[in-house]
Amino acid sequence: MEMKPGLYQHQIMKMTMTQELSQAIALLQYSNQELLEYLETKWLENPLLTIESSTVSHEIPRKPLKRNQVKNTGRSTNWIEQIGEEAPSLENHLLSQIDTATFKKMELKSFIHLIRNIDENGYLRINVEEAAVSIGISESALLKSLDILQQLEPYGIGARSLQECLLIQVCQAGERPLAETLLRTYFMPFVDKKWKEISRNLGVTLKEIQDEFDYIQTLNPRPGAIFSSEKSSYIVPDVVVKYQDGQLVVGQYEGDTLQLHVNESYLRKMKDHQDPTVNRFLQEKWQEYQWLSKGILQRKETVLHVMKKIVEKQPEYFFRGMGFLKPMTMKEIADDLDIHESTVSRAVRSKYVQTAFGTVEMRSFFSSALQSTEQEDVSGTKVRKALQTIVELENKQKPHSDQELAEILKNEHGFVLSRRTVAKYRDQLGILSSSKRKRYK
Repeated sequence: MEMKPGLYQHQIMKMTMTQELSQAIALLQYSNQELLEYLETKWLENPLLTIESSTVSHEIPRKPLKRNQVKNTGRSTNWIEQIGEEAPSLENHLLSQIDTATFKKMELKSFIHLIRNIDENGYLRINVEEAAVSIGISESALLKSLDILQQLEPYGIGARSLQECLLIQVCQAGERPLAETLLRTYFMPFVDKKWKEISRNLGVTLKEIQDEFDYIQTLNPRPGAIFSSEKSSYIVPDVVVKYQDGQLVVGQYEGDTLQLHVNESYLRKMKDHQDPTVNRFLQEKWQEYQWLSKGILQRKETVLHVMKKIVEKQPEYFFRGMGFLKPMTMKEIADDLDIHESTVSRAVRSKYVQTAFGTVEMRSFFSSALQSTEQEDVSGTKVRKALQTIVELENKQKPHSDQELAEILKNEHGFVLSRRTVAKYRDQLGILSSSKRKRYK
């Protein structure tokens, strides 16, 4: 076969990801908060955009652009009510418990240095030896400051490990010598519930160790958490499922009023401009506005269509509760709506629905089918709920092993699961193994 160079023409078909399609995919998978943050970024880049939501409205100032010029359109008109409660400072709280006048300059400096290296949970996250060198004092002097710090409230503050944190609290409470010994000398075997050897070594009963275990569980493993300034996160549902006139109705959440508008005043000013560069810029931003508007509309419609199909397939859940959720995959919804499975996955990602039973994640409606002794398969959600109920009602002195749980699920509930599957579901529910669930009389 003779081969020589040359120019040849041939046709091929391939799919190209356009900017508009890429943007629509991104908008669909965003949660409400992520969508608002994304649009705020676009608002800074595009002078034609005006964003309105149930909580905030962004009007574009043009001389010059300043990010903090945001108009609040919330319902509350009393500005005093909008002032957040000032969170107490851990540093101020600790310093208020000591007489700083009795400290020497370097002692106070080292004490404050320790406080400022405590994390949000109340633990000291620096190496004492290295910290002493950086401050310019001896390690013994810094340890003396640390000892003073660990005697302050909340007890356990300034600890370098969970063991030390719990030990500080036990020592401050006093009159718990066994608890102190268990934490100081047998911490890991005690935590792992390897109590028989501890019982023999200390000459105490398993019941006494159990009592100390129950007491230690009442202690605070995160003493600094009450001073955390992290604000509460609120879930805003995307859709609502209501029961009206004997039917289930799916609609947009009333509080979701996110809308995108064009800044008409700016548009009028720029239209009269004769500079071709300005006109080209204006055309690009106008096209971006149209793409965003279309993408937001498509996002709402897709989420609504997916939710309507979920309701159509899961009516028993919305009438009777989570225990009646049937097995359902994203592929089933995708096939019914004639869309790709990845579109369904993006549509339910970080989206929530408000139901009569509370606000739940849309993704929670999907679960694989598990074998049952009955004619119909069951969902993993239903199995997990049954498993949790069995563990709650078991004899705590003789807790069920994973194999016994599998047999109970099969014989009493008709769910056919292997021991490994039971162990997986138990871990997902945060249920300990049988040896760690065991209690002693």
